[in-house]
Amino acid sequence: MSDGSTLQGGVAARNEVYGRCLRASKAAGAIRDRLYDSRATMEVVDQMAEGSAATGSRRDRLVDLYREAADCTRCPLAETRTKVVFGSGNADADLMFVGEAPGAEEDRQGLPFVGRAGALLTELLGDVGLSREEVWICNVLKCRPPGNRDPQPLEVESCSPYLERQIQLIEPRVVATLGNFATRLLTGARAPISRVRGTPQVHTLAGRPVFLMPLFHPAAALRTPSLVETLREDMARLPDLLREPLPEGAARESATAAAIAGTAPADPDADQLGLFG
Repeated sequence: MSDGSTLQGGVAARNEVYGRCLRASKAAGAIRDRLYDSRATMEVVDQMAEGSAATGSRRDRLVDLYREAADCTRCPLAETRTKVVFGSGNADADLMFVGEAPGAEEDRQGLPFVGRAGALLTELLGDVGLSREEVWICNVLKCRPPGNRDPQPLEVESCSPYLERQIQLIEPRVVATLGNFATRLLTGARAPISRVRGTPQVHTLAGRPVFLMPLFHPAAALRTPSLVETLREDMARLPDLLREPLPEGAARESATAAAIAGTAPADPDADQLGLFG
């Protein structure tokens, strides 16, 4: 009987030790997760501040918006994402780039346009005397759709308020839309990117008048090398556009109508849908 009691006591002790180790391991894992998330948060916050003279209140509000987005569960993408890809750059930027949605590498790092398309975008910015630290870069969707599929209406509806608030807070003068999806969403027109690219329009976004410059998506240029020079030429117009005064009233509507009615030739090889940063 004594041996049996000793054996049972030993098993119970081992189970208790195992339980304590398991609980400690889970707690350590939770701490690691929190630290990892904190590092990711600080990296995004640092990206917002780097090279920026933004007022504290504007930057703080942008950071608050990021933290809200990081906890977002408005659509099913919250269940499949690795990280929310809020955006990065200068909180005082006059130039904002808007793509479609994060890709696999962006989902892993939590930063926009960090893959091959992002490298091309960085190169093209350098060609016109700009850097990523001087502009704001983001996507319509803040979470990666599984398999890089096209965004669904519920996802766009859920994420659009974040983009609208970013525009309100950053107050860009020029919004450059990358590819068909972002261009059609922000212009409200169905004209293909091959027809409207490179011609500035004037729109009211988030209650503010802005120049909107449709551009081919860098990923399309990587897939169709002949588009690289076209994209380079269109990007070269951005510095002058940033210096132009925004037209008002009837002139504004006329400029937009003329741009949408443009007759740039369509490029059948440039698939602009389903392209990710």
